[in-house]
Amino acid sequence: MRKKLVAGNWKMHGNLAENNELLNAVVSGVAGLRDASVSVCVPYPYLSSVQATLRDTNITWGAQNVSQYDKGAYTGEVSTAMLKDFGCTYAIVGHSERRTLFGEHSKVVAEKYLAAQNAGLIPILCVGETLEQREAGTTEKIIEEQLKAVIALAGVDSLSKAVVAYEPIWAIGTGKTASPQQAQDVHEFIRSGIAAQNAGVAENLTIQYGGSVKANNAAELFAMPDIDGGLIGGASLIASDFIAVCHALQN
Repeated sequence: MRKKLVAGNWKMHGNLAENNELLNAVVSGVAGLRDASVSVCVPYPYLSSVQATLRDTNITWGAQNVSQYDKGAYTGEVSTAMLKDFGCTYAIVGHSERRTLFGEHSKVVAEKYLAAQNAGLIPILCVGETLEQREAGTTEKIIEEQLKAVIALAGVDSLSKAVVAYEPIWAIGTGKTASPQQAQDVHEFIRSGIAAQNAGVAENLTIQYGGSVKANNAAELFAMPDIDGGLIGGASLIASDFIAVCHALQN
């Protein structure tokens, strides 16, 4: 059975007091969750406090990015070893905001993915298309290219130790959401493409959906056969919403 995972992506939000209040509520709200895993990916400065709060709970934590370099003169970068020092399980790589706002092309994303795996972290590999690309009918081509870069560097078998998150860029933070069928179609495309190379890896691969997932649409999205959870942005900052999304995955 594939692992079901809801991961919160706080992006550049939070402070110590707000984070503590949020996490305490979420810890209580998902304490009885059995069939789904919960994680939060937080800004680097809060990893220590999040580790202290979550270390004895059923919630894991991770970072929103990571350097492809192990160490050296890379001012401002954060290495995989540093993330391991703070008990991280996951590292998001290739988020569309990193690709579009900070110029991270697929080669860099692949290098970060491999660095994370080599350090024992589980990369959450984000893939997705813009509105223009969807309207041009090139969604599958874009997704395939993004996945190919990782597979070319790390091999298809590496996906057995990774999570893939399909996030249509046009649905991130816009209030727009891909319909359950639109999301399912892309998830099925991803899984079938990987199955052509390794059926076992594809069958067991956790593929999340991300893009304005909320309490009122999570259950319908998660009911799709190839959607194994969500990478949650705005709703992960509101305890009641995030808890509802987590429980929607279990139902």
